[in-house]
Amino acid sequence: MKRFVHAHATHPQWPMAAALVLAQLRAQLAVGAADGQAAQAEAASRLGAGAATTPLGLVYLTDDYADAAADILDHLSHALPQVTDWVGAIGVGICATGAEYIDEPGLAVMLCDLAPSRYRVFSGLVPLGATQGPEGFVPQTALVHADPATPELTELVQELAERTIGHYLFGGLVASRAGSVQIARSSRGAVVGHGREAAHGIYPGGFSGVAFGPDVGIVSRVTQGVRAVSPVYRITAAQGNRVEALDGQPALEVLLRDLGLSLDDLGAVVARLRETLVGLQVPQAQAAIAPARPGRVPLRVGDDVLVRHVIGLDPLRRAVVIADEAPLGGTWMLCERHAQAARADLVRICAEIRDELSPDAGDGLAHDPVARIAGAVYVSCNRRGGPHFGAAGAELQIVRQALGDVPLVGFFAAGEIAHHRLYGYTGVLTVFVADEGAGPDG
Repeated sequence: MKRFVHAHATHPQWPMAAALVLAQLRAQLAVGAADGQAAQAEAASRLGAGAATTPLGLVYLTDDYADAAADILDHLSHALPQVTDWVGAIGVGICATGAEYIDEPGLAVMLCDLAPSRYRVFSGLVPLGATQGPEGFVPQTALVHADPATPELTELVQELAERTIGHYLFGGLVASRAGSVQIARSSRGAVVGHGREAAHGIYPGGFSGVAFGPDVGIVSRVTQGVRAVSPVYRITAAQGNRVEALDGQPALEVLLRDLGLSLDDLGAVVARLRETLVGLQVPQAQAAIAPARPGRVPLRVGDDVLVRHVIGLDPLRRAVVIADEAPLGGTWMLCERHAQAARADLVRICAEIRDELSPDAGDGLAHDPVARIAGAVYVSCNRRGGPHFGAAGAELQIVRQALGDVPLVGFFAAGEIAHHRLYGYTGVLTVFVADEGAGPDG
């Protein structure tokens, strides 16, 4: 696996955006040819005709192009015949290296240097199995796109993660003004009898994505976009979505006390709760990060904390209703969205990725760990991006400053997927590790 090739562009007319993307890809392939790479020289001269070094393409487009999704995919496939498999989604916003396209036309493409034996494309019509095909492909991880309206979504994410030997997914919930439109076209053939969209690899709902085998190295991190505004409590009584007691105290009284509110002023309570979230930690995760000492507000919200909305108060039971099942025996903290905390946490995960890719301290190597990154996928909450970070593209610029100009594509999601969990208000940054001996330019 060598450095991936990627491009992105915007234009009111999709054929022009596609032409700009293809021109960028052609230029990058030409650079590879100038470096003496004969295979890429062939690809550059014919936009990849006959080459097989990039059979997997990741493609993301904003919903401005939703009506033309099948035509765009056909156009890219015709121009890049060596790309036999396509995976992606349509969103209200997409991102690329150092850039984001939110509420505007946008197209981003990344071509992945992965042999077909190292991945499998899946969808609702061709689901992911523990092993697939006569060669016995075994999925280690998977990039997942999912419809937020799917029934029992949390359970399905967990079940899908269990089909991978790493029990690790990364991706997000796809949502746009065009619905939940996903892209999954496989060289293993379309399923006939399911309409034009399915035949073209366009799916309005369900699950889709691409699984990667054990020999595809990835490093992935979750960054939170909130900060804690209360101490951590144990959930000592709960039923379904209703939290009844925290450390043995009525949950409603704890919430009102921590926020300095009173039910005598319902207007202030409603206004404050619109800005307040709850961070939940399930019992089995508590061994990783212990709760803060009583009365202490945590300095950082860890990636094992799931952030959910407060959706109601129950004065009769002195309880609080949240937008998820309350984990009895787990922990609770109040949170709020916070730009500075989000920036600091994004810098932190980039530093962790660099550290994990760094050579061992005693091996005498001085290589830049970023040179080991073949490409990256970033899935961020649609409540983040430029509007949250203070300037257009600011979130992606933080990643770029930390990791350099690594090829990156992704989208803004209605919920983020990492490990076997559904997150909110987070970013999931996943990098592909280049094979040993593969330089940054392939």
